[in-house]
Amino acid sequence: MAAKPRIAIVGPGRLGRALALELRQAGYTISEIVSRDSAASKKKARELAGKVKAYASTRANARLDADLVWFCVPDQEIAAAAHQLALVAAWKKKNAFHSSGALASDELDVLRRRGAAAASVHPLMTFVHGSMPSLSGVPFAVEGDAAAVRVARRIVRDLRGKAFTIRKQHKAAYHAWGAFTSPLLVATLVTGERVARTAGLSAAEARKKMLPIVRQTIANYQALGPAGAFSGPIVRGDAEIVRKHLRILKKVPEARGVYLALARAALRYLPARNRATLKKTLEL
Repeated sequence: MAAKPRIAIVGPGRLGRALALELRQAGYTISEIVSRDSAASKKKARELAGKVKAYASTRANARLDADLVWFCVPDQEIAAAAHQLALVAAWKKKNAFHSSGALASDELDVLRRRGAAAASVHPLMTFVHGSMPSLSGVPFAVEGDAAAVRVARRIVRDLRGKAFTIRKQHKAAYHAWGAFTSPLLVATLVTGERVARTAGLSAAEARKKMLPIVRQTIANYQALGPAGAFSGPIVRGDAEIVRKHLRILKKVPEARGVYLALARAALRYLPARNRATLKKTLEL
């Protein structure tokens, strides 16, 4: 498209809000924010619409006169929302996106059959209450119809993100990889907080004391790669220390299971001395 497409956002939640605000800042017209019928969802839509100078509607009275309709709803609602809105507008020459990391653009097939070009456009970023991350430098996994993918790549470029192609058969693996980068990373850290309680610290104290080493570890991972960032008893081959860890972690069985899984992964993927003895220690 020569001109920037007008965009309707379906779903005023965390992702929809972040996209609408960033798109508006990048010079895109947000024509409409479409919510569910619940009072809470309608309130979010009104607030967001006010910020981006858009019209707030519900799925029951949506206009959908935009060039692009971007579905920012939970994965299990994408197909249902597309079916609900399929009869609202003429879809020929429109683009339809959704932002599921795990699901392919096929979730929008009902709109394809009505003439829309469809794509899945997923930012590899975490969106939580109380935080509004920039999309600058963020990778976007893009998959779908050629026409929709061209539009998606231009929009990602305007958001200063980095679009890359993902095959639809690889989306589940892509999303599982993403789980390790944020939610399961947080799960590992909160498991560490539980271990810290065994050492006499509160969770709040542990969180505060962990942050410097966590930040440095991420910096080392970025600058030196995984092998260069890896430290501790496994890389040194200190099986006796690992045994001590495993003994004390019997007090926190869930953490012991996490430790064993990660230690075995470390032996497989990272440098380690005394590998045979360490492997035997973990097996025992």
